[in-house]
Amino acid sequence: MSPSRRRGAICAVVAAIALAAPASACAGRYYLSLGDSLAQGMQPNASGLTVNTDQGYADQLYTIERARIPGLKLVKLGCGGETTTSFLTGRGNRADAFLLGCHPAGGSQMAAAERFLRAHRRPGEVAFVTLDIGANDVDGCQRGTEINTDCVLGGVERVATNLPKILRRLHRAASPGTRLAAMTLYDPFLQLYLAPDGREEALTSVGYARNVNQGLEQLYRAAGFRVAHVDRAFRTYDTSHTTALAGQAGPVPVAVAEVCRLTWMCAPAPVGPNIHADQAGYHVIAEAFAKALG
Repeated sequence: MSPSRRRGAICAVVAAIALAAPASACAGRYYLSLGDSLAQGMQPNASGLTVNTDQGYADQLYTIERARIPGLKLVKLGCGGETTTSFLTGRGNRADAFLLGCHPAGGSQMAAAERFLRAHRRPGEVAFVTLDIGANDVDGCQRGTEINTDCVLGGVERVATNLPKILRRLHRAASPGTRLAAMTLYDPFLQLYLAPDGREEALTSVGYARNVNQGLEQLYRAAGFRVAHVDRAFRTYDTSHTTALAGQAGPVPVAVAEVCRLTWMCAPAPVGPNIHADQAGYHVIAEAFAKALG
């Protein structure tokens, strides 16, 4: 029997035996990554310019999952600077979407995601989808060592309006049974604790983060998404315990030390402060998604 006929026979046997499987073992399978700069693994380079990398959580989660899903392919549609508004409309992204190559001409990440999911609707063809969105709706609210409360509230309101639409449309476009997961957010504002006049604001930001993440979790679960608890993985709310941090005279809250360890927020200029996760931070996010996906 020729190699091609042998492969065909094997596929036929697999299809006959594994009728209950979500997809044929002979079919291609995809991991679709959606969101903002975190979905692209963006990090600052030595000059302080934030660039795409292959060290992001999507890349690291892909490495974890392809050990279980042979032939898995990663498709990244995330876009640096994306907000919930620009995700839906393709407009309003403060970053230069054209230079980043984020969206098709006249399109949006929402539309691109729907097109991809509808083009790959065989059961199990898209193994899973991950989403991170909403951080850019509020991350621009820091002014020096102060957090603009009105800015935060406005961003939260936009997320509350836009995110259910995003989740609902993704759920409708995906094949039934596709695993969908979205992440909660870490708190980059914790870095303010290292400034003598920023400690109160840093600790106040933890309350904002808790409220935002509780809201996100409720929206995710209501839409049938699994929740990757990145906030917990980064120990965002652990401000009662302290630990040593290099360069600091005394101990700092664990939450502060973790955001310094897992992001570029505490790095010296020109690299920092930068809100993006570092390679270790992206690994923590990838593990949170892997746990959520099961």
